[in-house]
Amino acid sequence: MKNESTLKDLPQLLCGPLVRHIESDHFYLWLVTKSDHVPQVECSIDETPVDIKQTDRVIAIGKHAYVMLIRVEPAQPLAHNQRIGYDLVWPTENERLSEQHDFLLYSGQTCPQFVYKETIDQLLHGSCRRPHHPADDGLSRADKEIQAHLDRPSKRAGILLHTGDQVYVDDVAGPMLASIHALIEVLKLSDETLPDDQLNQLDDLIQHPNGYYSRQSLLPDTKANEALTEKFFGGVKKPIFTSAHAGNHLITAAEVFAMYLLCWSPTPWRLIKVQQPSQLNQEQQKRFTDEQATVDKFVKTLPQAARAMAHSISYMMFDDHDVTDDWNLSAAWELTAYHHPFSKRIVGNALWGYLIFQGWGNQPEVVTPLMDATAQLLEKPLTEQPEEHDQLIEQLLDWEQWQFTLDTHPKILVLDTRTRRWRSERSIRKPSGLMDWESLMEMQHQIMDEEAVILVSPAPIFGVKLIEAIQTVFTALGKPLVVDAENWMAHNGAANTLLNIFSHKRTPQKFTILSGDVHYSFVYDVQLRREKAESSIWQITSSGVKNEFPNTLLEWLDRMNRWLYSPRSPLNWLTKRRRFAVSPRLPTGRDAGERLWNHSGIGWVSFDQDGAPSRIRQLNADGNETEFLKEE
Repeated sequence: MKNESTLKDLPQLLCGPLVRHIESDHFYLWLVTKSDHVPQVECSIDETPVDIKQTDRVIAIGKHAYVMLIRVEPAQPLAHNQRIGYDLVWPTENERLSEQHDFLLYSGQTCPQFVYKETIDQLLHGSCRRPHHPADDGLSRADKEIQAHLDRPSKRAGILLHTGDQVYVDDVAGPMLASIHALIEVLKLSDETLPDDQLNQLDDLIQHPNGYYSRQSLLPDTKANEALTEKFFGGVKKPIFTSAHAGNHLITAAEVFAMYLLCWSPTPWRLIKVQQPSQLNQEQQKRFTDEQATVDKFVKTLPQAARAMAHSISYMMFDDHDVTDDWNLSAAWELTAYHHPFSKRIVGNALWGYLIFQGWGNQPEVVTPLMDATAQLLEKPLTEQPEEHDQLIEQLLDWEQWQFTLDTHPKILVLDTRTRRWRSERSIRKPSGLMDWESLMEMQHQIMDEEAVILVSPAPIFGVKLIEAIQTVFTALGKPLVVDAENWMAHNGAANTLLNIFSHKRTPQKFTILSGDVHYSFVYDVQLRREKAESSIWQITSSGVKNEFPNTLLEWLDRMNRWLYSPRSPLNWLTKRRRFAVSPRLPTGRDAGERLWNHSGIGWVSFDQDGAPSRIRQLNADGNETEFLKEE
């Protein structure tokens, strides 16, 4: 493992910059540096330098790691399709982003730049970026698209929507976990006191025989927790680790912080040298070696992914894997997971990581109370204040303002479908509705009388009916965790309320729904089945950024879904969406009639002047693209 002398030789910037929330008179830059020295921002508009005012906030997450959010206010307001260039300068260190981090620049550039759009005419969207999946990285494909239109702002996307599972906290490769631990040591990320009798701090966890590939066995088995799990889960003892790949589930806040740094920037990888942990058995050693090749492939394309985010305006919403698989799936899950302080700490640490690395930049002023509490907590070592740590987690879990709205044209509403759920009235083991009645009413109020709106729902609202039917069967058998039975139609109250909103006469006439989560792409044109219905709905679902559905299985599901739920099938009248006529679009490059597209990449949607999708594409990570066309 490299020592601090290597860290001293590195430039200030460890991760980022990412361009975050923007309005016509300001924008935010998010970054992580090795010291608390705040850089000076230099700004240009269409390559003409402009004066700026900058303010900043700095949060220390370790001795050598400082997260910064810098608000930049140009002297003149931004206009549609203008290119905004920026550079970061550390005068006392004689360092400049454009010189020390040239991998963030395209050929011929002098600094990173993004495009400001008053009207959203094009956008990128994607979810599910799993580092050790063998698929190529869709963010590197976004990088190629930006490069192709670098000097043509009208052809570039206005924003990049990260719609869930930006990291996989609950599904971590062995080499990635070893890298996380190595980076924690180099950056001296904040350790904590764990609420467990055997595992006191991170070192105990790292050295434990089950610290790699068997972490699901490390949750405490108190009598109270056993009684709850026996009652609600039929004897399953570890409901927090419901994922089949949870052997390396992240536990401490430092692990979560390091995961983000290693997923978003190539620079931290220069600080570490990873070796196989000594406690691995022979089978685990082989698995570690196999996973190392995939992780190496991921790291190789990180410069392109980092460059894409440095040249885009990013907004981010969590989904389950940002925290843990089946997060808040049912009331029973919540009762069990939050009953024990150790389980609660694990969930809270992941949500804390989301706040600092993702949520903070969406609408910074909204989360100021959470960032105030974070700054206060991190003024002293976490190991000295476990009670205060848990109090912050309580505040995070009670927070009800993760959802956010962008006053663009069309208006964009990004939904929180994880923390304000509609619990089942029939059984606490049945899946909860993705949003409760109150949050759905808030959503309706925000979109009322808009001509057009873009709704970001991590899970598709109009999904594949056969797959949803399979999930319903498993739920009826008392096994919702087996198939991740989380879809909008799984809960009667949430489903009917949402569909009534679509049917309301004051609902926008043009309604675009952007989703991910399911790891395959599809597009539906949706119309209300009534006379003189003028509203149009488009369900646009993008494949995983770096994840894919099992291909053979998807082909069979696609084929069977076409047989059972064709537009004229009487089975459609048995679904909750029978008031709507759903017409699938066909992806180019597939056989006749096939509707589901399975390829890692990133979604691209173009909009006309009225806010309706005019062209829908999936930019495949291998460099090709797939367009979704109306069936003739």
